[in-house]
Amino acid sequence: MIIDFHAHIFTDALAPKARAVLMQNSHGAYRHCTDMTKGGLLAYMDAHGIDKSVVLPIVTKQHQTATINKWAAEINDDRTVAFGSLYPFTDDYKRDIDDICALGLKGIKLHPEYQLFEVNDERLFPMYEYAFSKGLIVVWHAGYDPVGTPPYRSNPKMFAELADRFDGAVMVAAHLGGQEQWEDVLEYLAGKNVYLDTSMASVYCPRELFESIVKKHGADKVLFASDSPWSDAAVEIERLKGYSFTQEELDAVFHGNAERLLGL
Repeated sequence: MIIDFHAHIFTDALAPKARAVLMQNSHGAYRHCTDMTKGGLLAYMDAHGIDKSVVLPIVTKQHQTATINKWAAEINDDRTVAFGSLYPFTDDYKRDIDDICALGLKGIKLHPEYQLFEVNDERLFPMYEYAFSKGLIVVWHAGYDPVGTPPYRSNPKMFAELADRFDGAVMVAAHLGGQEQWEDVLEYLAGKNVYLDTSMASVYCPRELFESIVKKHGADKVLFASDSPWSDAAVEIERLKGYSFTQEELDAVFHGNAERLLGL
């Protein structure tokens, strides 16, 4: 079994426009391997042996919150597990989080570069605390993103701070804890109580550094992910299979850890 813990799609009507805007905003940094619809994602999954994908929507304006989260709940099925999202500086985070829980969504996605916040901004700590108290998984984009400019609004030191402050919460730092910040991941974040997803890292992170991070951190806290459609999951799967991990470690990364977190 393979579970991709990091994928993005839009409604069929919105996908073409969203794809064009995202490509423009990212200056063509990545190609896309699906058309960003649910049907396109499922076809890709079928072609490459991916059993389930976790869909991570991002709310960039407060008024989008209810609509996006309602759609996320509607696309949940045996192949896609959609999380919710909320605007970091919402006027009522408890209302929005309660709505996410009422919809049966298992987590939320936050993106500091698109939503313009620093992950360790103390004004957000009550929101984090409330989400964790409700049993939600919180996934953050981590590190470089082509829409942002240095210094980025997240880094491994910030996530290490959150891991210490909210010990016991289920936190996921995407891109192996920090896209293009992997030396700092190894030094400051590896071994902390936070999950790392592998999205894009197996392609862009040097193999030896990738393996060192996973070995230090523990394969039991690493989640296979692609950031579909911006990275090709099939390529990332084959790269991981060629690394020096045991079959037990690969099983944990490819599906076991995700099954545990998602209650599958």
